[in-house]
Amino acid sequence: MKKFIETLKNIWKTEELRNRILLTLGLILVYRIGSFIVLPGIDQNIMAAQNTGSNAGGITGLLDLFAGGAFSKASIMALGIMPYISASIIMQLLGMAVPVVQKMQKDGESGRRKINGYTRVLTIIICAFQGPAYLGMYVGNAIIDNSFMWWTMAMLVLIAGTMFAMWLGERITDKGVGNGISILITVGILARFPSAIAEEFVTSDSAVFIQLLKLIGFFAIIMVTVLIVQGVRRLPVNYAKRVAGGGATEQSARSYIPLKVNASGVMPIIFAQAIMSVPMMMSYQTNSSFLNGLRDLWSWPYNLVFAILIMVFTYFYTAITVNPKQIADDLKRNGGFIPGVKPGTDTANRIDDIVSRITLPGSIFLALIAIIPAFAHLAGIGDNFALFMGGTSILIMVGVVLDTLQQIETYLMNQHYDGLMEGGKIRGRRGMNEMSI
Repeated sequence: MKKFIETLKNIWKTEELRNRILLTLGLILVYRIGSFIVLPGIDQNIMAAQNTGSNAGGITGLLDLFAGGAFSKASIMALGIMPYISASIIMQLLGMAVPVVQKMQKDGESGRRKINGYTRVLTIIICAFQGPAYLGMYVGNAIIDNSFMWWTMAMLVLIAGTMFAMWLGERITDKGVGNGISILITVGILARFPSAIAEEFVTSDSAVFIQLLKLIGFFAIIMVTVLIVQGVRRLPVNYAKRVAGGGATEQSARSYIPLKVNASGVMPIIFAQAIMSVPMMMSYQTNSSFLNGLRDLWSWPYNLVFAILIMVFTYFYTAITVNPKQIADDLKRNGGFIPGVKPGTDTANRIDDIVSRITLPGSIFLALIAIIPAFAHLAGIGDNFALFMGGTSILIMVGVVLDTLQQIETYLMNQHYDGLMEGGKIRGRRGMNEMSI
């Protein structure tokens, strides 16, 4: 406890870190206030009755979880940040198939600005399609003035709410601490956590032993998730002897390339969930039994498709994040080599082979964690708390919290302070003798 208090004092002493954390908290507060501002022309009594009778395990419960309650309140932030996530997915997929987008990705900062501009335009287009579906299928009965002017106003407000949330996320990334978009999603999830805990453990009449088993299972899932998210395969690297000044020879140094078991982080989960929201919304407009199955979070069609998407996106995002050829070139340029492997192409192939092998168990784990809520539901755990017994919520929370803690720790270490954890180092982050990838 003494070390924790000392760490908080060190954070406060570091002016840049203190300002970044305060700015991040301020922007999060603005985002949360926005989620409580209801669209004009909505009957809140009807919305409250509708939410009381809705199934927390369906599309409403999940989308409301990501929006921090804004979805069920018909808030100006009801669409949340997911349209921007969907637009980002589309742009990244285009980057693999469209030469023009590939060229922009290689143009450095100027290309990044162009891609961000197209992503924003695509976000508006996606909002223009999702907005009417949301208002018509979910809010419909609560609309007081169902006129053309109201629909125009409501659509503009919903689009503006999503764009404002996107802007807040970008400001957190640039001026605050952590990845802004991921933090906003995490904040929305955490906003529902206290009520889920109260519903499952305070108002429940389950036996004490059963409640204890639930808590043990919950913490066990968190610990295993942290283990996999932070897991690293250290690939040994040797550096050739170098001739120092005066003809003296320096001994060869040994280092490691840290290849993470889950190099893609939480992005496969976020991407898969964004893709799943499309057929879930379409299910309200069709009688397809398969699409209707995707609307139920506890059904096997939803969990099967969701698990497959997570595995696919894990490989996809890992391929974007980890570039074996670039790592091999950097090693060769610095006089480094993997013992028993020739520099250049052979080194790149070795790294690619190792990344492919460790990504497979990582992707399977992510998929299994994602479908745990369905098994928790079958075991009799309440729908709201079941969403936190694994699935998207626990993966995003653990991943984002760890990433944010690592960034804070980096600031502290740069100021010669101890880190947040014992020994000043969060397990899984790059050590002093590890090569950056």
